[in-house]
Amino acid sequence: MTKLEKIEQDIGDLSPEDVAKLAEYRAELWDRQIEADAKAGRLDGLVEQAKMDIAAGKIRPL
Repeated sequence: MTKLEKIEQDIGDLSPEDVAKLAEYRAELWDRQIEADAKAGRLDGLVEQAKMDIAAGKIRPL
């Protein structure tokens, strides 16, 4: 069994409360990564593309 398969099995054995805690932890990791990427300028290209799409009328309101 690979490490990933073991992790998947272990997650499957978690209680619903622990699954919720794991999901919250993952969201926190994701938020920190996005913040670090933004500070490092790794999202600048995406922001510029979004601005160009908005200016070109390629974006529709939600």
